Amino acid sequence: MSRDIEPLVKPINPPFPLDDSLYRLDSEEIAFFRRQTGIQDEVALKTHIIDVQKEAYKVAPYACIRGFHFLHPNMSKLHIYDHILKRGSEGAILLDVGSCLGADVRKAVEDGFPAHNIITSDIKEAFSELGCKLFKSSSESILFIPGDIFDPAFLSISRPASSIPEGAMPDIQTLRSLNDLHGRVGIIHASKLFNLFDEEKQLELAHALGGLLSCESGSTICGTHVVASEKGVVRHTVLGIDISYFCHSRETWTSLWDGVVFEKGQVKVETTTSTIDLGGIPFRLLHWSVTRP
Repeated sequence: MSRDIEPLVKPINPPFPLDDSLYRLDSEEIAFFRRQTGIQDEVALKTHIIDVQKEAYKVAPYACIRGFHFLHPNMSKLHIYDHILKRGSEGAILLDVGSCLGADVRKAVEDGFPAHNIITSDIKEAFSELGCKLFKSSSESILFIPGDIFDPAFLSISRPASSIPEGAMPDIQTLRSLNDLHGRVGIIHASKLFNLFDEEKQLELAHALGGLLSCESGSTICGTHVVASEKGVVRHTVLGIDISYFCHSRETWTSLWDGVVFEKGQVKVETTTSTIDLGGIPFRLLHWSVTRP
């Protein structure tokens, strides 16, 4: 039975109608989905993806699903991706928070990251089954744990680890929350997640993820999200509806991790930016990593 957890940020109600014209995959993404699904015909592939999108939108009428953003692997485009794969070969655990239907981790597995060392998590339990349907896999080989990242019973805030935790590493296949992973995760990926929340909740989430990160050299938190030239609330009008969300600047995002979540000098923060056009509105994206030296 599916267990739904109420999100902190509610989707707009009623949801925007779906629009197939928003479907866009580049040649590399088409090749990826052909390999993953076994569907070689491009028209049949598009039909399959749209069918799953419609089901997902009923469960979670979010902008990332309506705009097909859940199809685009984010992690593999990060400047630190080769490092992520190297850490995987060394036995590090990868946690993908806000994993949606799992495109990022399936790309990582295809590129060599061991599936048994990957944990995915999102607020909707149905995403696990929908991910299997999207990628036409009969069973989920990658662990999915549904949960509310702001629920202390699922993910509590702890100080960043200064030493390797005592005791044996828990069997990740038996996990029901993320609290057993404090100080044990080698790679944490969180793309297009932070901008769902206000400044206070972004800080809370950053502290929570910081407490999960291993103190081992090379351990990394990384992701992609919208950034502003100056920290503050950004406002847009989309289909006649006013939307607003809080954005850090490149500089305040860096200082948040190096000096607030972690003591100054305990991590190295790297950032790059790019610009995308969504519905005629330009959005500046921040691609970032926070790494233990």
